[in-house]
Amino acid sequence: MEDKNQFFSYEMDTDLALEAGECLTKSGRRAEGVAFEEEEAEGGMIHITKVTIRDQEGAKLMGKPMGQYITLESALMREENGMELCAHALAGYIRQLLPSQWKTVLAVGLGNRELTVDSLGPRVIDNLFMTHHREGEGLCGLAPGVMAQTGMETADIVKGVAGQTKPDVVIAVDALAARSASRLGTTIQLTDTGITPGSGVGNHRNSLTKESLGIPVIAIGVPMVIKAVNIAYDTLHAVLKVLNTEKAFEGACDAIRTFSPQEAHGLVEELLQPSLGDLCVTPKDIDELVYVMGKAVAEAINETIHHREIPGTRESRS
Repeated sequence: MEDKNQFFSYEMDTDLALEAGECLTKSGRRAEGVAFEEEEAEGGMIHITKVTIRDQEGAKLMGKPMGQYITLESALMREENGMELCAHALAGYIRQLLPSQWKTVLAVGLGNRELTVDSLGPRVIDNLFMTHHREGEGLCGLAPGVMAQTGMETADIVKGVAGQTKPDVVIAVDALAARSASRLGTTIQLTDTGITPGSGVGNHRNSLTKESLGIPVIAIGVPMVIKAVNIAYDTLHAVLKVLNTEKAFEGACDAIRTFSPQEAHGLVEELLQPSLGDLCVTPKDIDELVYVMGKAVAEAINETIHHREIPGTRESRS
């Protein structure tokens, strides 16, 4: 039976490969070069989705580079008492993506420390246990800020530091944009494809990838924002589903469904543009979310690199 709401499968901006895959599935299109695998962790409390993009055709359809994308989802991520479980699970998957032989890891916390929603990366750096300065290897890190603060491209700063420290791998952490509001602060994406700072809000900078740095780049991202147009689009979808059950509104629903996905999305954008423009929305408890997720990601990296959890990080001592 044809889905009368199928036009709502229009792919909207998201940094999550999982959501891009969901849009692809809803649209009825198939990509032979994209594989999906699901599993559970921590006794079923964390849902894992692995997306592997194997060829250029799959990359084009997904709008993502070829590589592995591992997504962890759990409501526990919104709770500080569930942070340790999430951190431990994340550490296991970071180990899977690390090179087989490594001695030095450079952690890069992307984002603007002065802007709460964009401060995840710097907060993670604050909670890492650095050892490179004492041992000549191990973990080192930096929070390079943003161009408006430094006047330099983030990628150039990272290249300069990497040229001096000679790491075997870079782990970059950044806030992401999601397609679904339910994934804000409840999802972590891990990928071996690197990252483009600022891509979630349309402010694309030079990428941090194996091609640009000459060493593997593992990216860890947590969705913290969603575009207002996506919320409006989902709201329209929900309203149509309700109205579809009422005979009095059948004509209006059928008229709206004559729009193509691009036309429907364009209509929502046109209506919102005068008052909301490119507005991005974040949860009201963003301060707590960034604090909890920053500690969770930091604990996962500490456990991965040092093979144990490191107590007494900067925030826990303050």
